[in-house]
Amino acid sequence: MINIDNYNFKGQKALIRVDFNVPMDKDFNVTDESRITAAIPTIQKVLKDGGAVILMTHFGRPKNGPEDKYSTKHLLPTLNKLLGREVKFTPNCVEAEAVLACGTLEMGQVLMLENTRFNPEEEAGDKVFAELLGELGDVYINDAFGTAHRAHASTAIVANHFDEMHKMFGYCMQGEVSAAEKVMKDAERPFTAILGGAKVSDKILIIENLLNVANNIIIGGGMAYTFFKAMGGNIGSSLCENDKLDLAKSLLEKAKAKNVQIYLPVDSIVADKFDAAANTQLADNRSIPEGWMGLDIGEQAIAAFCKVISESKTILWNGPMGVFEMDKFSNGTKQVALAIAEATSKGTFSLIGGGDSVAAIHKFNLADQVSYVSTGGGAMLEFFEGKELPGIKAIRG
Repeated sequence: MINIDNYNFKGQKALIRVDFNVPMDKDFNVTDESRITAAIPTIQKVLKDGGAVILMTHFGRPKNGPEDKYSTKHLLPTLNKLLGREVKFTPNCVEAEAVLACGTLEMGQVLMLENTRFNPEEEAGDKVFAELLGELGDVYINDAFGTAHRAHASTAIVANHFDEMHKMFGYCMQGEVSAAEKVMKDAERPFTAILGGAKVSDKILIIENLLNVANNIIIGGGMAYTFFKAMGGNIGSSLCENDKLDLAKSLLEKAKAKNVQIYLPVDSIVADKFDAAANTQLADNRSIPEGWMGLDIGEQAIAAFCKVISESKTILWNGPMGVFEMDKFSNGTKQVALAIAEATSKGTFSLIGGGDSVAAIHKFNLADQVSYVSTGGGAMLEFFEGKELPGIKAIRG
């Protein structure tokens, strides 16, 4: 596989699949630029070499063809600002207007195609549509790790149009894959995985896969209460998947058989309602009073979790410890984030993956104090689950 650093783009038009599916307010202002920022080094590499750039991305979830609110033209002001140049735009992907715009694109220029999902052939992985996209550029770069789990035309199928010397990962994609593989395939030990979030069912495959590679698995968030109920505890009105109690028991048994240590939070900050103004108290997670629900991990849990984190050499964090969006229930997540940052400062490799964990690490201004913050979302989750991602396979073969 070609490394982008070893490729000279002089005189070449690089067709780059980026992931610019970013949040916007009602006035079309981008409210989180991180995914766009992540692609800038790849774009700049092509331009610095003397090449031209053709960008393609999906944006939102258009249902029935083009919708103005999902047009990639709304991304141009942010992209212009970050690149320090004016980006051209064509209101379609493979129609005559787009073909002409790409054909007349001069070296040093950047062109944005319209939303690939305005074409139903995109999500269908249509080979003809992918072929037409491929004709637009001389070389294909996939820099959209966030869509690598989709076998869509622009994320995987288009790569078939290019030989192995003319397709590669961009810097963002390269960084994401390297960080994920370092954790899952080459972790320095002890390796601790921290899993949070609401439901065990969302994390079954991740837990199953991690049981084969991790030394420790810390479980927090709403999913922890299903485990406590499975062990015979009283969890009050805490979140619980009653149909997953046997599964929770099974996972604990598998962990014991594989000599993987599972850490559950011994106590919680419980509330009498799901509300930032709720009454709260501290409770043992085996005996939460009726009518009360756990919304954050307690002090004993924090101390135990932070001790494990401090002794780890590799850390994967996916999911918050509580309802961190409400300040009253954010301390557990914050303390875990601080412990990860502290461990990282002492040489531990830390990967933050998954939307809520990423949001938390940014909320507490610790993104620059951990080893890697993934922009991948669903793609990173599927990687942790052990699945083969089409966007990676299409480049590597």
